[in-house]
Amino acid sequence: MALVVVVVLAGIGTAIWIDTTLHRIPVLAALPDRPAAGSGTTWLLVGSDSREDLTPAQQAELSTGGDLGAGRTDTILLVHVPGLGSSTPATMVSIPRDSYLPIPGHGQDKVNAAFALGGAPLLAQTVEQATGLRLDHYAEIGFDGFAEMVDAVGGVTMCPTEPVDDPLAGLDIAAGCQTLDGRTALGYVRSRATPRADLDRMINQRKFMAALVHRSASPAVWANPLRWYPLARAAAGAVTVDDGTHVWDLARLAWALHGGVTTTTVPIGDFTGNDSGSVVEWDDDAAARLFHALATDSAIPADVLTAGNI
Repeated sequence: MALVVVVVLAGIGTAIWIDTTLHRIPVLAALPDRPAAGSGTTWLLVGSDSREDLTPAQQAELSTGGDLGAGRTDTILLVHVPGLGSSTPATMVSIPRDSYLPIPGHGQDKVNAAFALGGAPLLAQTVEQATGLRLDHYAEIGFDGFAEMVDAVGGVTMCPTEPVDDPLAGLDIAAGCQTLDGRTALGYVRSRATPRADLDRMINQRKFMAALVHRSASPAVWANPLRWYPLARAAAGAVTVDDGTHVWDLARLAWALHGGVTTTTVPIGDFTGNDSGSVVEWDDDAAARLFHALATDSAIPADVLTAGNI
């Protein structure tokens, strides 16, 4: 009984410590013209490519290239967790960073330009208006924080079917199952040196996210203080959330992603080019049905999933 009490108190203390050390920024509360609340909980997860907090040595170690200031969004994921009682699984949706969308106050541009123009609030507003989904939470992680979290859990096993050699991402891995450390994992989720470039990269990002969450929630990590404490410390220092998000919200997200997850990409209508460069245009009909299914905790139509998993 004494041991149980000690473990429970230690868990509560750790949760409080993480919650008080999370970086918080105002993102969602002041957004104008927000969509109506839907069923379940919707997150916007962002991987930032900002180098502002990296030293030149860290930039060289992580193969991130030079300092690009505030940067843009290297990864944009919508994650929808159904409400209690729903039989639909959690859904992870990649938003192509070259999606050509209206950016409030700035005309049309690639969605990742919203982050560079107005930070997290403008990105969140752009996503809400494009999808019609009301965001409940926002979480962001940068290059260095991502690598630290992967190293904290002892690496993550991935099984690429083809070798990948990408000097720009500092990546040279063989085909087959292998454990990726933080530096290699960062290169893996950033690399576009594959036949389908960004399409393959988004699939790899979703697979890696699922594998990282699964590894983080495994007994090998949580039963070992030499793993879970560095993970908690890395997450507390690396993750930025909106000011309405707490550690228990992150825990519920991790639990939802630990089980079966439906993964897809916003259905694409066309790849084209304009003054913004190479851009992606959504399939408006299929995308609207995808977002409606998420907003109502409904099953995503099979043809929409097929369109999103090309």
